[in-house]
Amino acid sequence: MKNHNLFATLLIAASGWLAAPAHAALRVLACEPEWGALVQELGGALVEVSVATTALQDPHQIQAKPSLIAKARNADLLVCTGAELEVGWLPVLLQQSGNAKIQPGQPGNFAAADFVRKLDVPTQVDRSQGDVHAAGNPHIQTDPRNIALVATALTERLQQLDAEQRQRVRRSRETDFQQRWQQAMARWTRQGRSG
Repeated sequence: MKNHNLFATLLIAASGWLAAPAHAALRVLACEPEWGALVQELGGALVEVSVATTALQDPHQIQAKPSLIAKARNADLLVCTGAELEVGWLPVLLQQSGNAKIQPGQPGNFAAADFVRKLDVPTQVDRSQGDVHAAGNPHIQTDPRNIALVATALTERLQQLDAEQRQRVRRSRETDFQQRWQQAMARWTRQGRSG
């Protein structure tokens, strides 16, 4: 009887060991689809990505709906364009989420525009100019060279937030992405010259 109880105890303990979840994927909320795609490309199965907007939506005009607030509440990392692109809704989303990890200044808050040279930064801003982005043109994704810069910074941030054993995988995914991206840029340049 004692052996049976010992065996049952060991079996339960072992099954608990085996059933213990592997390191959970890093939960990422991307503000725009381009950043969601980049995070997925760099993180693969190591990330779980949600995107706040679609390609058919104006990223200036999003509402912080309860479903989006729930995604922000559970996110480990928030990846946005920054440079005031999301100024109309992101502050409300951050405040309503109550998630300290993704607040400005925290490692879980990533603004892609912080890692590239911004164009059209006004030297003076006043109301007579209408809706002007004081931080410069936030549409940084229109220059493919910026994507490469953001990919490097984003890989470093993913490594900072995730377990050490995954760093090698992330670096290899980033290297693969950068090689394919450079080849694509060269192809686009050739096509532009011939077109």
